[in-house]
Amino acid sequence: VATIKGVREKLVDLQQKMGINGGVVMDGRDIGSVVLPNAELKLFMTANDDIRAQRRLNEMLENGKIESFESVKENLKTRDHIDSTRAESPLTQVNDAVVVDNSFLTREEQLTNVLALVESKL
Repeated sequence: VATIKGVREKLVDLQQKMGINGGVVMDGRDIGSVVLPNAELKLFMTANDDIRAQRRLNEMLENGKIESFESVKENLKTRDHIDSTRAESPLTQVNDAVVVDNSFLTREEQLTNVLALVESKL
């Protein structure tokens, strides 16, 4: 449904209303570029494709879903391509986003780094 213009327009409107006064945390592939282009802080989270695939596979296995590493990796690549080439609200890295490569960071390290970025903006 992410490629349907009417759905995206409605969701963007709702998200913009939620963020109108700032001070919110939103996660999504078009938040910094389309939904909240004037956000106080924009993060562009990235990681190595193999690491992303392994993380996703681990989540799936924890939920009892059996997939191969290769199929999970291919699914991530396909989704990235679809999201970055769609006409409506494509995935894009905006110039004023802070890029955070979390390939080799634990969740705790990611949180510490992001909190430091937030504090630097306050």
